[in-house]
Amino acid sequence: MKRFFITVMMVAGVLLTCFAQKPHKVVFYNLENLFDTINDPDKHDEEFLPDGAKKWNSVKYQKKLSNMERVLFDIALFDKNFPAVIGVCEIENRLVLEDLISQPKLAHGNYRIVHFDSPDARGVDCAFLYRPDVFKLEGSKAVKFEMPGMPNFRTRDLVTMWGTIDGEPFYFLVSHWPSRLGGKEASDPKREAAAAQCRRLADSVRTANPATKVVIMGDLNDDATDKSVSEVLGGKGNIKKLTDGDMFNPFIALLKAGYGTLGYRDAWNLFDNIVVSENLATGSTGELKLQRAEGSKYYGNIFTRPYMIQREGQYKNYPLRTFVGNNFQNGFSDHFPVYIYIAK
Repeated sequence: MKRFFITVMMVAGVLLTCFAQKPHKVVFYNLENLFDTINDPDKHDEEFLPDGAKKWNSVKYQKKLSNMERVLFDIALFDKNFPAVIGVCEIENRLVLEDLISQPKLAHGNYRIVHFDSPDARGVDCAFLYRPDVFKLEGSKAVKFEMPGMPNFRTRDLVTMWGTIDGEPFYFLVSHWPSRLGGKEASDPKREAAAAQCRRLADSVRTANPATKVVIMGDLNDDATDKSVSEVLGGKGNIKKLTDGDMFNPFIALLKAGYGTLGYRDAWNLFDNIVVSENLATGSTGELKLQRAEGSKYYGNIFTRPYMIQREGQYKNYPLRTFVGNNFQNGFSDHFPVYIYIAK
């Protein structure tokens, strides 16, 4: 009888392992100037044309797509699970995303696209790729960036989408905040305005339905501990001290531990963040909640592989970028992608 009981328990354990639901991955990746080769007269895309400064042609474009495919597929491959949602920035249009998700390895993810053309002068946008078998899309909207006192300032839209995962309501926002052009301090008000706008959207969603779980991601052009992210957006770093209505930033701990997603002037920055609402961080509503990766003490994750790292030159040990100046490096991006896990 004892032997029979042990056998039954072993079989049950194997079945549980085989059929247990895998955690859902949510990813953000700055694709670093994923342009097509076609001239768009409404955009300043001259640099990325066959006769432009970078001699951007179909061969280089296909190499860029293949490199992006390699990274995104490896993110799926290491735990045999395609990400449920991928937020991206620095893409020219919907066409480049259609080309990307049609790459042979990514095609197995069966991704759909949420994209809107933004008023950014260079023509770069933010967008989402999502798996319709996991994220049930109910709606999407582009929200124009608002800079108080500068009504003519043009930059990337805030792209939002909402729906459900495992029956629970989710609201996703991806953005690419204004750069540090002109210096950090001089440009701080622009990123603080972006942070305030993101926070207002998150609060309005949670007010309408407190059960909604909010995920804000993007290249914020500020570190996780800078004022725009930690104070204005309100991304706190201690999950144990969160209260109702708070936001949690799992990348504060990684930044303080010395990790980064891009390098600048011999120092690491962590501009790529995924900030989540308290109810997703703690599981205070519903069953889905933020999870650590197996064996990790961090809730946030940075994806790197040796092939993604520059091995020589002025950017040694930093992300292997597509170009250095106008010299094609056949690289990937000047940012590493970041991701989180959510599960019951």
